[in-house]
Amino acid sequence: MPTKSKSNSGIQKVLIIGAGASGMSCAASLAKQPEMFDITVLERSNSTGGLATSLSLDSSRYGADWMNSTVQGGASTFRHTFQWFREYGYEPKPANLQIATGKGTDAFWTNVFPTSLLRKHEVDIQKFGHALKTMKWAKFVLWGFSLKTFARLFGLSTDFANKMLYPLVSLLLGTGNETKNIPCSLLQRIFNDPMTRIWEYDPVSFVRPVAMFTFPNMGLFHKDWTEGLRAKGVKIRLNTQAINIVQRNERGVVVETRLIDMDSRIDDRDHRDRTVTEVFDKLVLCTPGDEARRLLGNKATWVEKFVLGGARFTDDLTVTHTDSKYMQRHYETHFREELGAEPRSVEEEQKFAFARGELGRESGFRPMFFTHLYRQRRDKIEQAFDCTNLQYQFQKDPRCGEPPIPFENHVFQSHFLNAELKNFWTVDQIHEDSIIESMWWHQFAHRWQHYLRVVPGLRLVNGKNNTFYAGSWTFVNIYEIACVSGIAVAYRLGAPYEKFDDVAERYFAAYLSIAHGVKYEKGSGAIPIPHQQ
Repeated sequence: MPTKSKSNSGIQKVLIIGAGASGMSCAASLAKQPEMFDITVLERSNSTGGLATSLSLDSSRYGADWMNSTVQGGASTFRHTFQWFREYGYEPKPANLQIATGKGTDAFWTNVFPTSLLRKHEVDIQKFGHALKTMKWAKFVLWGFSLKTFARLFGLSTDFANKMLYPLVSLLLGTGNETKNIPCSLLQRIFNDPMTRIWEYDPVSFVRPVAMFTFPNMGLFHKDWTEGLRAKGVKIRLNTQAINIVQRNERGVVVETRLIDMDSRIDDRDHRDRTVTEVFDKLVLCTPGDEARRLLGNKATWVEKFVLGGARFTDDLTVTHTDSKYMQRHYETHFREELGAEPRSVEEEQKFAFARGELGRESGFRPMFFTHLYRQRRDKIEQAFDCTNLQYQFQKDPRCGEPPIPFENHVFQSHFLNAELKNFWTVDQIHEDSIIESMWWHQFAHRWQHYLRVVPGLRLVNGKNNTFYAGSWTFVNIYEIACVSGIAVAYRLGAPYEKFDDVAERYFAAYLSIAHGVKYEKGSGAIPIPHQQ
């Protein structure tokens, strides 16, 4: 039966569903005001962090006893992410990101040295530079155009788009096979916006080296973050599921919850018998948009149905493995002379010397991110990471006489995108004995429609019916957005935003405006939202 919230002391009882980066960031921001908020976090799994997990490894074989899975690093603009790390004594480490897309001389491109493919698309690269300049003054006109339409509009060849542009954009935005469908506004942000820029255009080499950072042990970090928040009074309940939202009105929020029992002998009826009804003032849904829509059920308004119903998701598979032969079969994992183009400058000669490993040095070509196109579908890709080359704990110090880890002992992650494309996947070619972990995950599709319907529509539903939404799906699939989305909800509830960095503050203000339609007021929190019908 609908019930009124029991908080009569002026303290808001806030329920956060989901303990990924967005839920933890929201809870952490609210916890700084214990006189204002009573915080409960529900997480259906047995740990916090969402997809940002770590795996244990045999250090005698792989050179490290842990690795991060799925969430591995980010750009220098990930200021809120890094701030959470540092609060608990963790530090991201810089990395010189190396890309290797395609297989064979006619399809291979890297940002380490010039290749034949780079030379082939010199005209496309010049056109792309012109297009970026045009976007600076026509960004509002081009805002909703898909990247595929953008490429056609500016005369970029399909070969250039498939083999160079789309893989580059997908790398840090996590857009995968939906890259061609993302809106131009995202391209403008990662190339032209000084606050969010990830790549820097170069008329000769396509892109210049960028400052990237790899993350610390995410499993340990989230464990410490959880313990830290609990010490501050936050109630974090693992293995607990919200199964039904009964009420959201001026009397508060009523939610049915239950503990998840892994005993397969217990059926849904038994679970139902152990359901608990709980009452709160505010609800924060830090779940994927489709899960939020399911939880609201018939209590969702027509606006919520329209906005949340516009979010589309795909099921992807990540396989962590050590099959070096599989990697060599599908990607260019080592430097070969025939992959390079004739150098035209001293700078290019230096790049080749670095890649070859001249003067007694090891080869500097140690690619971290790979893509290849399906022969049957030239517009679809598979992705992979060489985690040994990317993550800092695997790196050996040559000054101490430590040799690099042998390639056959490297740890890789192969990403197979969109289960609807299963017939094209090469996952069956990975030797079964080399597999460390296989993990399915649910990712939203970065379609241009998402940015015309869901993203602008969020401001119409955030704060209504005492309900807020957070998560990377609210804008783009990166860890920093997840963090900022949770902080933004805390701000809407009345928690002050604590400025620590100019770039971070502008980043936060931009997100707050986009997802909540609220102007950021420096030095304060938003005016707390009263109970609403």
